Amino acid sequence: QVQLVESGGGSVQAGGSLRLSCAASGNILSIALMGWYRQDPDNPRDEMVAETDDGGLPNYADSVKGRFTISRDNAKNALYQQMNSLKPEDTGVYLCNAVVYTADMPHLARGYWGQGTQVTVSS
Repeated sequence: QVQLVESGGGSVQAGGSLRLSCAASGNILSIALMGWYRQDPDNPRDEMVAETDDGGLPNYADSVKGRFTISRDNAKNALYQQMNSLKPEDTGVYLCNAVVYTADMPHLARGYWGQGTQVTVSS
């Protein structure tokens, strides 16, 4: 019912920048929370990188504070992440997550995930 599609990943050298985008579509009434998570082969648990509520209030992992900026466009159901001063440890698959109210179940928020976009930072 809800699809999330990420884009903007790629390969950069340390110190470079990338901008990720996530587009949500489907039977959406509203999106309570949107965020970015990172998967990497050395960590079995997805790490929350940044998230923002429907008022735009951001929350960042300590490791990215001052380097990443998350933003969202509620009218477009879109999420963005500007990543500057990238480090090799930022490498991983970045997944978009959204907690969504849909028209068929307007009182129950459910979580959805995108397929992810690869970010590779070389030293």
